[in-house]
Amino acid sequence: MYGDMSGSLGWIGGLRGVGHLLRMTMESGKRVYNAFSIAPKPITVIVEGNIGSGKTTFLKHFQKLPDFAVVDEPISKWRDCQGHNLLELMYKDPQKWSLCFQSYVQLTMLDLHVKPVLKPVKMMERSIFSAKYCFVKNLKDQGLMNDAEYTVLTEWFDFIQETIPLQVDLIVYLKTDPQVVFERIAARGRTEENSITLPYLQSIHKLHEDWLIHKKFGPVPRVVTVDANEDLSKMMTSYSMCEETIIQKVAIANY
Repeated sequence: MYGDMSGSLGWIGGLRGVGHLLRMTMESGKRVYNAFSIAPKPITVIVEGNIGSGKTTFLKHFQKLPDFAVVDEPISKWRDCQGHNLLELMYKDPQKWSLCFQSYVQLTMLDLHVKPVLKPVKMMERSIFSAKYCFVKNLKDQGLMNDAEYTVLTEWFDFIQETIPLQVDLIVYLKTDPQVVFERIAARGRTEENSITLPYLQSIHKLHEDWLIHKKFGPVPRVVTVDANEDLSKMMTSYSMCEETIIQKVAIANY
């Protein structure tokens, strides 16, 4: 598992010098930061939040920074698995397609967890953990995934954790009111998301809270909680502040 590193972080500033500490590891030439290698390992940050919470906008900020390798959620694969739009199929008929879709989500997210990077900080959009604790758990709770299907996914999830290093050093939680994300989803008009309801988003929000705030599923790494209810165009200031917190806290924990 990602280990017992529970705790919360406050906002701090004026720590750009720590970024230099991270860059120093690259001066001797290119290094591949790989979860499987003995050394060096990347510092791994995962960005979590409800659908429409602003993860893509958040990640765009960090894509501009020299020390961060941003790994996007593999939505393109979910939309085209050898010609099959699994994301659309799951939204249209979750009872029929949830096991198929979530099996593929687990596979593709695992691929991102172990993907080597050339920079010292690896920042992922969502993770295998939110897939299990939020989205799979919601399908089970809503009666859209039966016990046998849930057990199969859980067995795979447990096996992966026991056999593959999935280090997570810090989680950024973009906390957003379900009504806010419901309105954002309606505004962006993605075809696959037409069937998303407010009660569904409320359920996903509650499971994120259970996982990251109340820690009902076990210990979690350090969590930075960002109030992401503001208009996305106004969030860049908050993201810049969060940048300092991430660099300092993760660097101190790993160097």
